[in-house]
Amino acid sequence: MKLFFYNKNELTYSKVKLIPFLISIIVIFILTYMYGFLKGREDRIKNLTPHERELILININDSTSNFSDEKMISLMKELNIKFPHIAYAQSLIETGHFKSKIFRENNNLFGMKQARTRVTTAQGTQFNHAYYGSWQESVYDYAFYQCRYLSSIRNEEEYLAYLSRSYAEDPNYISKIRNLIKKEDLRSLFE
Repeated sequence: MKLFFYNKNELTYSKVKLIPFLISIIVIFILTYMYGFLKGREDRIKNLTPHERELILININDSTSNFSDEKMISLMKELNIKFPHIAYAQSLIETGHFKSKIFRENNNLFGMKQARTRVTTAQGTQFNHAYYGSWQESVYDYAFYQCRYLSSIRNEEEYLAYLSRSYAEDPNYISKIRNLIKKEDLRSLFE
């Protein structure tokens, strides 16, 4: 069997060399497969907000970095966490100043539960809370949470009201946050 390519501009035929032809067929097959795979992935992320899409591209697999509150504050600034002093106060409450079992074993800084309907970096549930491969993944997950549910909030009072309604199990949660912000001057950490 002989194969020929037809060049319609020059109105000529040229013999196809079998090895390069087979290689190009294989490359086309691989590209078609990759396109299908990526298209499926695109369908899974099409409902993300632009900020969530940006965050998903960030490499969050640096689990070699040990936790420090300075590193956490820096990452929160880098991710442009909304009302970071409030989020930081939440982390202090939820982790018992970074000493709780949920933080030490789950790398969970915010007492997050496993997300069911949004993008998440959580790897599963342990101790009835989400667990993460690193503390950084917990901060990214909180950023995803904010993007999904808090993007329309414009001021602190709306933010605290939302947390009171939808996040906190403790009826004194918001007053604890307010007290921590004032007592430890948390606003100054993010200026």
